[in-house]
Amino acid sequence: MQAVAKTGSAVLLVLSLGACSGLSTTQERTLSGGALGAGVGAVGTVLTGGCIWCGAVIGGAVGAGTGYVYDQIERGG
Repeated sequence: MQAVAKTGSAVLLVLSLGACSGLSTTQERTLSGGALGAGVGAVGTVLTGGCIWCGAVIGGAVGAGTGYVYDQIERGG
């Protein structure tokens, strides 16, 4: 059963990466900020013994917001 889940996850990852072409700079920064934030949030909660999903969701939201704000500052808006 785990092999099926891993294979499904790998296929989903490859398909989602293909959907990233043609993004604007704002979208790229928001998406990358969200992905990095989710990763940091998940790792942080693993290390502290908290809820992994909660850390990933909160980290992803903070990262996406930070990526968007960073883009707006870089654009001068």
